[in-house]
Amino acid sequence: MSATDSGRPQKHSLTLRGHRTSVSLEAEFWQAFRDMAQARGLALNALAIEIDESRRGDIGLATAIRLAVLRHYRG
Repeated sequence: MSATDSGRPQKHSLTLRGHRTSVSLEAEFWQAFRDMAQARGLALNALAIEIDESRRGDIGLATAIRLAVLRHYRG
């Protein structure tokens, strides 16, 4: 069973306003996040910045990305 089959989060680096950060998401969320960025005509880092700037309280970036993806696909 590969990492993508197991459902375990995969860590990738993003650059937000010149600062590198790692985000762990499941493979399906990474793909949906990439598709969402492409559909909006944005680079992945640009979309991550947008999501980062709109999150509230103590919500982590990975959770904020998952919620943004969910909202995007719910329409």
